[in-house]
Amino acid sequence: MTALAGVPAFADDGGDASKLSAQQLADDAKKELLDAKSLHMLLRSNSTGPADARSPAVLDLVLDQDGNCAGSLKMGTGGANGGTVELVKRGDELWMKPDTTFWKSQVEGGAGELAAQVFKGRYVHGNANDGLLKSLGDTCDLNAFQAQVNGGPTGAPPEKLTKGKQTKVDGTDVVPVSGRNDGSDVVLFITAKDPHRLVRATQKNGDLNTTMTLTDYNRPVPTATPSKEDSVDVSKLENLSPKATPPQAVAPTRGVW
Repeated sequence: MTALAGVPAFADDGGDASKLSAQQLADDAKKELLDAKSLHMLLRSNSTGPADARSPAVLDLVLDQDGNCAGSLKMGTGGANGGTVELVKRGDELWMKPDTTFWKSQVEGGAGELAAQVFKGRYVHGNANDGLLKSLGDTCDLNAFQAQVNGGPTGAPPEKLTKGKQTKVDGTDVVPVSGRNDGSDVVLFITAKDPHRLVRATQKNGDLNTTMTLTDYNRPVPTATPSKEDSVDVSKLENLSPKATPPQAVAPTRGVW
């Protein structure tokens, strides 16, 4: 969803959301998001379609403009359970620690069960541009997410936005801004007080419902990385399963915006 893409200007509102139109609130929220150096993103996808263990269901990630991140990814939509993988990325280095279900569902054949035994409780470590790690590394790209919001190559202006009554999201006063984009019903929940930031966005498109929650604007990504003792080089996974394919990790740009 690119509900803020194509917004041309930013509002001078004096901090009072009641005096702003839906479009002006969207303007402010877009500016705040584009200016963010880092943030915490929680992205949930719920589908009533066919079960798919290799599709991402929950992305819980702290990420920044330098490509650093820390968090987890849960796989499986439509009732499927594809397991969970913990992620840590600093610069070009990436660590992933899948659980047993993840190994078995994401690595086909007996290699998945063998990998679960070999790597149990340890991180697979390597260059984020490695073939088996790249899709997970791309998940950490805050710059790409912001480029999409700013009207990237697939961005399109939303249809007319409508401002709703003030409500709360996790105890924060917000104003809902609703619209449609590429056939999807979209609602942006923007803080009522200045600075007007997006704290939640929902999208409904066919059998897929997506909710994105954004918090901790500009709070640094944790710097801790797994120890060498807790890590195994990705080459051992490649040797164990040469035909292994990476999971369909979701980059932020493919989420609700």
